[in-house]
Amino acid sequence: MHIHILGICGTFMGGLAVLAKEAGHRVTGCDANVYPPMSTQLEAQGIELIQGYSPEQVALNPDLYVIGNVMTRGNPLIEEILNRGLPYVSGPQWIGDHILRHKWVLAVAGTHGKTTTTSMLAWILEDAGYSPGFLIGGVPMNFGISARLQGETESDFFVIEADEYDTAFFDKRSKFVHYHAKTAVLNNLEYDHADIFPDIGAIETQFHHLVRTVPGVGRLIVNGDEASLGRVLKRGCWSEKEAFGASEGTNWSLVEHPGGSSFDVLFNGELQGTVHWDLTGHHNRTNALAAIAAARHVGVPPAQAIESLARFQSVKRRMEVRGVVKGVTVYDDFAHHPTAIATTVGGLRQKLGAGGADAPGRILAVLEPRSNTMKLGAMKDALPGSLKDADLVFGFGSQQALGWSLADALKPLGTIAHSFDQLDYMVQAIVQAAQPGDHILVMSNGGFGGVHQKLLEALAE
Repeated sequence: MHIHILGICGTFMGGLAVLAKEAGHRVTGCDANVYPPMSTQLEAQGIELIQGYSPEQVALNPDLYVIGNVMTRGNPLIEEILNRGLPYVSGPQWIGDHILRHKWVLAVAGTHGKTTTTSMLAWILEDAGYSPGFLIGGVPMNFGISARLQGETESDFFVIEADEYDTAFFDKRSKFVHYHAKTAVLNNLEYDHADIFPDIGAIETQFHHLVRTVPGVGRLIVNGDEASLGRVLKRGCWSEKEAFGASEGTNWSLVEHPGGSSFDVLFNGELQGTVHWDLTGHHNRTNALAAIAAARHVGVPPAQAIESLARFQSVKRRMEVRGVVKGVTVYDDFAHHPTAIATTVGGLRQKLGAGGADAPGRILAVLEPRSNTMKLGAMKDALPGSLKDADLVFGFGSQQALGWSLADALKPLGTIAHSFDQLDYMVQAIVQAAQPGDHILVMSNGGFGGVHQKLLEALAE
């Protein structure tokens, strides 16, 4: 089959392209922005890329058009496809029908931690010899790729990051309803994606659509500390369920050791083993619980999963150290929702110690609020609280781009907060403030104008 993918350079659609190519299909694609690194990755796979959405692309005469959720009515190629009555399908439905249909699917859903938990789960299965296929919204360092059909041997298992964002312009259900999960992790559920969901109740409805698709022989791995997920399950649950967290009655729990570099894993109160690793933050420890529980459903003993996590290397753009110059460490992190920002900064603070304005180990938080939810202003009042563990805060974004004043939003932080609408000025200010022993934590879900490299170069000068 020849498929032509619209919006191919997005993380999800790029991963779909790789899977389709591995499955033996001819794959071509187009995007508004065809540029590295995704373009080079896809071209290395022998996938032809076209810049833009010209209607003349129908001359390729593919068997099927696979439509990414960035595509909208009014797009010239979309209009041509519709006017001619050509066959098309959404990306999630194509994956569900052509890749996942006969697999044991392990799907990881949640507002936060999807990419990291999916990466942990894929690695646990890989290390246990299951050779799973996977599709992840980031690049797990243990694999160096975001998607593959299967490992070195044929596998019945597929691990997928299950996004609650809508499927396509013609299908407003969440992507994850197409995945036919047998093992489903519900990691957490908060209000997000203000551009498509009016309130948290609307997101809970989508999560319950996912619950409805899990078979009776399947299993839900649910964060027992989340009231929102409790409300989801009260609507109906037809599968086995195991809960993780700190609340009474949860099956999976943990005991943190001083320093945060190790923790005990308990199942129904019985010690299963101790995880030793370098990851920071309580959120990553609960992510690990979820991954261990999900792996147990397919037969991986908890002790084996715990041992595997000691060799887990995290994910690119999740507290990734981009460089150390003159004693100053620069990190790249994907955090963009206030809860994720708080857990990221808090995790680093726990690792570094108490800190303080004149103490070594200061955290200089650098933030770009660029997600659709942030641009709509739905979370701006939560920003100051999410940054309370930072010693200095540098925010980037103009009122014209955001629609609200970042400086006003950060005012509750007082003199430690500074806002900028020109990147070079912000880089200068950060470098002037930095001193040996500091940790510059850059948080954005975009490229942020290459600020990480700009900071490293300016520090070196």
